[in-house]
Amino acid sequence: MMVLRSLFALSFLVSSSNAVDFCVEDLDANQGPAGYSCKKAETVTVHDFIFSLGATGNTSNLIKAAVTPAFSAQFPGINRLGISVARLDLAVGGRVPVHTHPGASEILIIQGTICAGFISSTNKVYFKSLNEGDANHAIAFPQGLMHFQINIGKSRALAFASFGSANPGIYTMDYALFANNLPTDILRETTFLDPDQFKKLKGVFGGTD
Repeated sequence: MMVLRSLFALSFLVSSSNAVDFCVEDLDANQGPAGYSCKKAETVTVHDFIFSLGATGNTSNLIKAAVTPAFSAQFPGINRLGISVARLDLAVGGRVPVHTHPGASEILIIQGTICAGFISSTNKVYFKSLNEGDANHAIAFPQGLMHFQINIGKSRALAFASFGSANPGIYTMDYALFANNLPTDILRETTFLDPDQFKKLKGVFGGTD
């Protein structure tokens, strides 16, 4: 009898855990503190689970790079699945400035000549220049740590990132410092940098005094 009860309890747990197979975000609904609500099951289609990363991103910008995210906001089918991806296009001389993903670790699969690395919480730097002959190498960036990518080759580079969250988030240091209206005097006192350089960079990134 005890064995039968245990088997019944186990089968109940298994069936309960499979009660909801997925939660496709309803991007047409209102967004609350926990994100978007789930689509009704009868409105979900296979297209909710498909996302194209085939198009080359527009790299005609300040950083000569383009990131095409496939996070839950763009790819509703991965909501709550704990995964997401992104495409990274880098023109010659392109770079992704130092940034972090507060919500997930990342693995970047590289095709091209890219220097990539991260800085640990003890300020130790781990970086590697991966040459054209090393195509399809991967590099990992631990969650929350500052990291970067630079195209050091003579042609366009491509990379695909995989994240351990449907919404890894992004916090870019350059934009955080220079694309805001925090007074230059405060920035100078807290970073020890020259105020004239701050004003110049705020002009580049669109910040104000």
